[in-house]
Amino acid sequence: MRILLVEDDFHLANGLKASLKHGGYTIDLAETGELALSAAKFNPYDCIILDLGLPDLDGLYVLKQLKRQKYSTAVLILTARDGVEHKVAGLDLGADDYLSKPFNMEELLARLRVIERRLGTHSSFMICHKEVTLDTRSHTIEVNQQPISLSRREYMIIKSLMENIGRILSKEQLENKLYEWGEEIASNTIEVHISNIRKKLPINFIKTVRGVGYVVSKN
Repeated sequence: MRILLVEDDFHLANGLKASLKHGGYTIDLAETGELALSAAKFNPYDCIILDLGLPDLDGLYVLKQLKRQKYSTAVLILTARDGVEHKVAGLDLGADDYLSKPFNMEELLARLRVIERRLGTHSSFMICHKEVTLDTRSHTIEVNQQPISLSRREYMIIKSLMENIGRILSKEQLENKLYEWGEEIASNTIEVHISNIRKKLPINFIKTVRGVGYVVSKN
């Protein structure tokens, strides 16, 4: 899942970014409301973590603009404003969740997993298909109940495909889930990752649809 983190506190933002990356997410950071609106316009985010106390625009105004422009991106408000009126205002404007600072990182990760389940096709943190079982809490994958070793990006690719069983994901869609702003992407990066993953999974578990992308088929 690719996330836009909108937070102007330098130390909190960088700590959050590191923790979320460790949790298997791809993170872009915006320090202002204007940058957040611009980033949301041009990038396909799955979720936006939004602080309300931004230096240029009020976070509720940013949320209102996001919803006015009909972005389907989920929004989790993360803010020091813990009054009931702020929570009500944020939720009424279309936020999917609201977490007050200070917060526990494990709780934030759990709330993100809930959002992922809403966005995906699976209602559990365990995704089981044929001989493969993926656990989104522990970031582990088993084949015939035997654990296999994957790099962070290999895990993110197979997780994206298993969350969309039967749906073809293009190379560009997979790149968008794996890479942050400014990261250099070699032209064959996805192909190399897919090749490495296939060596560890059952034959034909991931299928190539030539000229379109990759899919974990339903059958």
